[in-house]
Amino acid sequence: MSLTRTQISDRLAAEVLIFDGAMGTEIYKRHFFLNACYDALSLQSPDTIRAIHRDYAEAGADVLTTNSFGANANKLAAHGLADKVGDINLAAARLAREVAGHRCWVAGSVGPLGEVPFGRELSEDERTSTLCEQISALRAGGVDFVLFETLGSRADVERACRAMRAFADTPYIVSLTVDRNGESGRGEPLALLLGPLAGAAVPPVAVGLNCGQGPESTLAALELLLPLTDLPVIVQPNAGTPKPVEGRMIYMTSPEYLATFAQRYVQLGARGVGGCCGTAPEHIRELARSLRPLARRHAADRAPTLSETRPLPARPPTAGKSDLADKLAARRWVRCVEIAPPRGWDLGPTLRSARACRDAGVDAINVPDGPRASARLSPFFTALSIQREAGIEAILHFCCRDKSLLAMQAELLGCAAAGLRNILFITGDPPRLGDFPFSSAVFDADSISMVRIQDHMNRGVDIGGRPLDPPTRTLIGVGADPNAIDMNRELRRLREKVEGGAEFVITQPVFAVATMQRFLEAVVDLSVPVIAGIWPLASLRNAEFMRNEVPGVVVPDEVMSRMAAAPDREAQRGEGVAIARETLAALRPMVAGVQVSAPFGNVQTAIEVLRE
Repeated sequence: MSLTRTQISDRLAAEVLIFDGAMGTEIYKRHFFLNACYDALSLQSPDTIRAIHRDYAEAGADVLTTNSFGANANKLAAHGLADKVGDINLAAARLAREVAGHRCWVAGSVGPLGEVPFGRELSEDERTSTLCEQISALRAGGVDFVLFETLGSRADVERACRAMRAFADTPYIVSLTVDRNGESGRGEPLALLLGPLAGAAVPPVAVGLNCGQGPESTLAALELLLPLTDLPVIVQPNAGTPKPVEGRMIYMTSPEYLATFAQRYVQLGARGVGGCCGTAPEHIRELARSLRPLARRHAADRAPTLSETRPLPARPPTAGKSDLADKLAARRWVRCVEIAPPRGWDLGPTLRSARACRDAGVDAINVPDGPRASARLSPFFTALSIQREAGIEAILHFCCRDKSLLAMQAELLGCAAAGLRNILFITGDPPRLGDFPFSSAVFDADSISMVRIQDHMNRGVDIGGRPLDPPTRTLIGVGADPNAIDMNRELRRLREKVEGGAEFVITQPVFAVATMQRFLEAVVDLSVPVIAGIWPLASLRNAEFMRNEVPGVVVPDEVMSRMAAAPDREAQRGEGVAIARETLAALRPMVAGVQVSAPFGNVQTAIEVLRE
């Protein structure tokens, strides 16, 4: 008995559904050769298919997909099984239904018809009838809805919509496969592929993206798809591109990597996430662990509605919020040093470092929030102690990873009450990068959403749209990456941050002046002060770490060569300081200030870089 359209729509509106992963990859792992008919295994080896479904259910999938992707008469004919369409699809649906019970929904997988063998001609009615034969058997087996997967042409989409006219009471989803530019293998853009859905006699309940070229490419396609449809969107990427390993094709994308992109899909607006080729139960387990906190509507969907409830007061001016705000508003050169909170509770060394920076004329101390997902002393308490006991302003980095939306508002109000007026909003590194990779991430909001929320609080409106009296007076900062591989996406997100209320920008560390110059030219119209991040390299090993293991940092070959030429560690530190000073001098006419990191907590190195 299928679900109703309303049941599916309501659940997709209320939570993020976790779909399962690949079926074919899991079958292959169990030593079935590629010349076998994988769809027929629902009849020939039901225990194998049942075990795969069970693995996905135990991993946390909300939706199990039947082993019937290629179970239409055209494809089965290649194995001499064209007369087994009904039996195979019925068995596939019943196996999934048996494992799903009442815990999971069952999606009846229907793939494209495939190439018609030479010498055979099929009319469009015959092609549609072929699909209907498969769908009818899946319905009889108890699927909750039909999932048309990997549709790669407008003709495939038209055929799916036409077939579902015969099953008007059965909900269905149309899932497309496109490249990062949103084009099918035939070069058809997303807008063309979606065309048949608007005029469908029985429209789908959702639209999806599956297969493709991997998580990052699918993210780019999702960004193109979302503005084109009002339907809920389901995302099921491949686990990257397979590579040959000892005779097998192995997908190299780790569960943590896929989960990181899954969080981005949801933050953009996806309502269902799963996996396609190469993904396994361990991928779905990590997805479920990471996305469960996002099961309710994402905060980004709610934050903009605050301005719809009542007219917002004007955005307050930057000047007057803090000493840093006054300096930026007056276009005075700003010097900041980043000091991470200690791993223990003793703040003595941190405060001594902050006082040394104050005495050296530094304007503010940047206090990161769990850099690289590390476990450290509360950044809030660290920043507050620096301001009160070291006599220098702090810029508190505010990470969205570890706090619910309610906890974030509570902490922002706490910052206002304590006098922490400079906040840099960042989304945060995923827990897998840190000391406790199995720690749960929250990600109720990303940095864009938090900028909007803080801007509303500055105007006297809290996250629920209620008056906030008095308003907060927070200087809103954001991060940016001049080294981003996908610069279009980076610039688009930065523009959203500035439109949402961001008042200054601090960049990731830059080592190439030309890279920063290109970035500044691209954002000149935003008219917000940019503070350049500078990292004085402590050693050749530190340079290699920054180059290879720190996301968003590019260390040029020239810099690596200079560091390698230094004969010992002290000489390498000196060369790192010299490179940083040269970079600062070249950037000074272009930016509003610099943030110099203190490598391994050594603020004297940072002070040496800043010394006139």
